[in-house]
Amino acid sequence: MPSSPVPAQVLVVDDEPDLRTLYELTLLREGYRVDAAGSLAEAWAQLESKKFDAVITDMRLPDGQGLELLHRMLARQRTERCIVMTAYGSAENAVEALKAGAFDYLTKPVDLKQFRTVVASAIQETGGTGARPRTAPGIAKQPLTAAADRPPNSQLALERLVGNSPSMRDVKERIAKVARSMAPVLVRGESGTGKELVARAVHACSHRSEGPFVAVNCSAIPESLLEAEFFGAKKGSYTGAAADREGYFQAARGGTLFLDEIGDLPLAMQSKLLRAIQERSVRALGSTQEDIVDVRIVSATHRDLAADVHAGLFRQDLYYRLNVIEILVPPLRERREDLPELCQALLTRIAQESGMPTPVLSQAICTQLIGHPLTGNVRELENLLHRAVALYDGEELQVDFAPTQLPVREADSSSPAPSSLPLTSASAPLALPDDLQAFLDQQEREILVRALHESGFNRTAAAQRLGLSLRQIRYRIARLAIAAPGDEANGDAA
Repeated sequence: MPSSPVPAQVLVVDDEPDLRTLYELTLLREGYRVDAAGSLAEAWAQLESKKFDAVITDMRLPDGQGLELLHRMLARQRTERCIVMTAYGSAENAVEALKAGAFDYLTKPVDLKQFRTVVASAIQETGGTGARPRTAPGIAKQPLTAAADRPPNSQLALERLVGNSPSMRDVKERIAKVARSMAPVLVRGESGTGKELVARAVHACSHRSEGPFVAVNCSAIPESLLEAEFFGAKKGSYTGAAADREGYFQAARGGTLFLDEIGDLPLAMQSKLLRAIQERSVRALGSTQEDIVDVRIVSATHRDLAADVHAGLFRQDLYYRLNVIEILVPPLRERREDLPELCQALLTRIAQESGMPTPVLSQAICTQLIGHPLTGNVRELENLLHRAVALYDGEELQVDFAPTQLPVREADSSSPAPSSLPLTSASAPLALPDDLQAFLDQQEREILVRALHESGFNRTAAAQRLGLSLRQIRYRIARLAIAAPGDEANGDAA
């Protein structure tokens, strides 16, 4: 007969007897074995006498701070995952605990449903198994298995981050470390560096890899729909809401919510997002009840959020909540030694998608690529190789660099002359305008009209071309009264 599973062992540390008893009873009902302590000294004595699967500690104890216990456990390389409980509104304490290596935090008064979910998540991470052969709500959708038996999702995700330069090795090592906790991660890097690949690798390397990965482009959602998209909406809550719908938070339950271009969120939405992250609950539009949501937040931006905080464009409290752990993705120009391997990986994938053999990239072309600015990073490199494969005739692969430069067209009746775009001229000094704002508006209008013409009045493509978000280009188009030819709705095509 197979042996029955061994219940996971949990240590609860709290100096309030009533709360300690409540936590013990809750965990015992879940099938765990529970020990308790009322001080740091008692807790450490318990830890020295046996091994646990998880430790839950209050932040304030009679003889010190719960962080002291966490620091001592890390110094001794203990394998237990530590969950820290903080007083309501103590955001700084929660962030400090996560930065110190805590698996997760809970805010008092503790919601018992959330309490059970977080504990189950921590125990799953350590490999412990509860006495009951079932999964925790919203955590794992499949029975727990040994690490060796799990599909190699994490390895595959890390392999997609091609390159063995020192900077890329640092990125991969950091991913492996941060994936083990619930701490929010901020991925920073220039456009086209592969920030979403990093976020997917964090998810794949975590205990949440069996859960959903929901990616959200914050800059692509109309401001009026942000709340409904993030938190969901009830039928009839707004015009067009014909049925109940889930938001991104609900869709990502038990998994990871990736917020791309987080810096483009308006301030009003930043405030609502902060509350959802802190309280671990959301309220759908038109609902009177809040839903507990168990998600891990990974965000990304190409902006300098610290500068945006100083400029009043981004909330400081949200910045510190999101930036518990930072992963900086290096630009391609800082890891050119990765280019040969990266080109080969991209060519292989492009050729497979095209149903053709993988072309060989000559050393001469590879040298040219290494010398090319590649200001668009991996995205620009992929674009160059896509074009090269499309034009491949079976001979030596050729890469055409010219189209990556901004095209200069002859003046015609459909687009402004390029000579009207620069603000200075090499042949003659620019005359001072009588109305500076009107002059700048005209220059901006001509640039926008040209970008829109060249993209077929596709606002999304034009915005990407000019380094703007969709919301920013829409604002400028409206302010400058730029109309698309024919039906104006055509400009919204993605």
